[in-house]
Amino acid sequence: MRSKRQKLFLVLGGFFIINAIVAEFIGVKIFSLEATMGWQQFKIPLFGSVFSFDLTAGVLLWPVVFIMTDVINEHFGVKGVKFLSWLAAALIIYAFFMVFIAISLVPASWWSSSQTQNGVVDMQLAFKSIFGQGLWIIVGSLISFLVGQILDAIIFQKIKQIYSHKMLWLRATVSTLFSQLIDSYLVLFIAFYIGNNWSFQRVMSIGTGNYIYKFSIAILMIPILYLVHYLINNYLKNDEEELVKPS
Repeated sequence: MRSKRQKLFLVLGGFFIINAIVAEFIGVKIFSLEATMGWQQFKIPLFGSVFSFDLTAGVLLWPVVFIMTDVINEHFGVKGVKFLSWLAAALIIYAFFMVFIAISLVPASWWSSSQTQNGVVDMQLAFKSIFGQGLWIIVGSLISFLVGQILDAIIFQKIKQIYSHKMLWLRATVSTLFSQLIDSYLVLFIAFYIGNNWSFQRVMSIGTGNYIYKFSIAILMIPILYLVHYLINNYLKNDEEELVKPS
């Protein structure tokens, strides 16, 4: 592989896919942002309940995924994003399939109780509980991932057609605003409202927290987006036809 463009697509694609896969697996954990940061818990009346920033752990990586989507979109277009999104979805399915096979393996007689002294009574049950995500969670996460990615790519390109290579921050922000709005709520409605009998209030509360966090982090990462574009253009400096100069 001699083309710098091909190498770039391979590196960006690999980073995009690994972040998407890891985000799927860690997303099963719900954590308190306030407690993690050492803040007093927010208690805001919202959706008929008290709102706090209880978020899925996947929010740590999804802003990175959406930033990578914008970078790939800028240099390889919607086709590049769609290809990697479908590839990532297929690999996520493969990963879950292999995990379910691992869960079905009969554990060694000593392994299940090997961490009792650390408070884990049954390692097999713990392994299954963490990695054995339900079908609705898998379906919800895959659908929301694909819808969010494709929507992000299309909006990004529509704005780029209007402003050409100018105002990178605008197309990155607007595409993220809409795509993460859909992603944040759709996954919870499918995976937990339909699949796990969560209340509407809980879905809306966690979805709102996820959306505020992901969008805020995406805004804060705009300077990083420009830095990545600068590094890419510097890497492609001998391939003038491949350079993209955002403003």
